[in-house]
Amino acid sequence: MSKVLILPGDGIGQEIVAQALKVIDHLNENENLGMELVHGLVGGTAYDGTGSPLPQATLDAARECDSILLGAVGGYQWEALERDLRPERGLLGLRAEMDLFSNLRPAILYPQLASASTLKEEIVSGLDLMIVRELVSGIYFGQPRGIEMRDGERYGFNSATYSESEIRRIGHSAFKIAQKRDKRVCSVDKANVLEVCELWREVMIEVAKDYPDVELSHMYVDNAAMQLVRAPKQFDVMVTSNLFGDVLSDCAAMLTGSIGMLPSASLNKDGFGMYEPIHGSAPDIAGQDLANPLATILSVSMMLRYSLNQVALADKIDNAVNTVLDQGYRTQDIASDGDSVVGTSKMGDLVVTALEG
Repeated sequence: MSKVLILPGDGIGQEIVAQALKVIDHLNENENLGMELVHGLVGGTAYDGTGSPLPQATLDAARECDSILLGAVGGYQWEALERDLRPERGLLGLRAEMDLFSNLRPAILYPQLASASTLKEEIVSGLDLMIVRELVSGIYFGQPRGIEMRDGERYGFNSATYSESEIRRIGHSAFKIAQKRDKRVCSVDKANVLEVCELWREVMIEVAKDYPDVELSHMYVDNAAMQLVRAPKQFDVMVTSNLFGDVLSDCAAMLTGSIGMLPSASLNKDGFGMYEPIHGSAPDIAGQDLANPLATILSVSMMLRYSLNQVALADKIDNAVNTVLDQGYRTQDIASDGDSVVGTSKMGDLVVTALEG
């Protein structure tokens, strides 16, 4: 029996999570999944209801659960709030409080959607890449940082810092994921000019000794950016720092043509994870049955695969999504001429039907 905290959040989060719940309900009823659901508030809706984007009740519930399924946070109506009260602070607070240091960003291009990519079909068709990004350290968190006056002008500074233990734990995370895939890890750094990256590379080499079945390679970040566009299928798992991962994961996401198809995960050392689509709350289309729920449904698949050790059921969800795409059904964001365009709710129903088949 697993226990999962459901946090729909804001905007389209409510609609897309509702479709993921259809899939979970089906697996509970027909595949003995045994998943207990706990519902909570986060983001703008949490602020409206409690005065906080991350209520204590939500944090307490998270600590009692095995994983979190999140929809999206944010919206125009909360932009004027003080920074600490904005919806995004709820998301950042969950990451920090649960120590979710390992961010998994897959870039998967379904063959049925190859024409949606801006790159040539033969370059991207069949792409299946995982970027493992360190999420709670590096230059975004390093001290000292700030803007101050020096010699009569403003001077800005940040610190790109990593401890050996921080590098080691993200390395282990990447290698363990690679063991479940094609057993190849490419560590991305800038060790030719940055001392922090020299340490990164040294520690990755040490970690690799614990995984003799996984091949380790290294690549400078500027070359990695070029290779993602030139020949992305050469990669299996990429592991990199917070800053480099932030940039490379967005680049990889656009190889697929639609961010509406891409799930993500943020994990701690115990395998607890927060799973969410990479897209935002899209308030401009919220409540109109237009959002693509597939990334959220595929987030459930990732949860089953990486936190709950239910690989067979994860495969069933992935196959069901493939079946629906094979049948020509699309939400508006991934539709081409000749496709059958359906709404958010209908797409959820179609995935459940495919699971039944």
